[in-house]
Amino acid sequence: MWMPFRFTFRTAVLLACLLPPVGAEAAQPVDVALVLAVDVSRSMSPEELQIQRKGYAAAVSSPEVVNAIGMGVHGRIALMMFEWANDSHAREIAGWTIIESKADAEGFAEKILSDTTFGQRRTSISGAIRHATGFLEDVPFQADRRVIDVSGDGPNNQGLPVTEARDAALQSGIVINGLPLMTTGGIGFQFNIPDLDVYYRRCVTGGPASFVLPVVDWEQFPDAVRRKLILEIGGWSPQEPKLVPAQFTFEEPYDCLVGEKIWQRLREQNFWNQ
Repeated sequence: MWMPFRFTFRTAVLLACLLPPVGAEAAQPVDVALVLAVDVSRSMSPEELQIQRKGYAAAVSSPEVVNAIGMGVHGRIALMMFEWANDSHAREIAGWTIIESKADAEGFAEKILSDTTFGQRRTSISGAIRHATGFLEDVPFQADRRVIDVSGDGPNNQGLPVTEARDAALQSGIVINGLPLMTTGGIGFQFNIPDLDVYYRRCVTGGPASFVLPVVDWEQFPDAVRRKLILEIGGWSPQEPKLVPAQFTFEEPYDCLVGEKIWQRLREQNFWNQ
């Protein structure tokens, strides 16, 4: 026997739950959401800051990086870049952008070059990781992987201990790779440590296939960034001697508060010398 369909308020609510919102679209899938976290602390000279900016622009728009993007499952990545120094400084240079063509990469590089860098006080790698994690949590795309690419020329000396920020990011499924700048120059040379690559490996980086790529001369910088981006886009583990896999175990304890202790020692010396 045929029964008439009764459209009730309950039925309307059920249909509303089953149907997608008007105008809603699925987030665009990308192979990786990659944050470029760039150190602009005053320990680097203005000339070095400019080399750094040009190096990132050249690497992002290089044919090798564009080809690596095209080889991914989705053939596209999401990329953004910000500068960091002290715990509160996170200045966005280029917001989240889909890169899937040469034109996209060149457009991103133009944004990098069109901005001006101004050095800031202190070095808070923990702040950089915290800000980068926030950017990744708000990424408007569906990313297969989420990666923080952090570069810097000294250890953490302000904000939370770097290991706390690192561990929180790793627990969220984020990978952190490091580009320690083991160069000389700038006004903050007294904060440099000779084993910055080890510091990055033991205290900063982590996650599946994470790695550290040291830079010991500024002439190496553009090529190092290009190689690093190719590895991060492809999700490959480093195989070359210069690329040090992160997070070895069974090693002697490492003091991840070395930067904070240097800062405190210098403050005490200045106090007694006044």
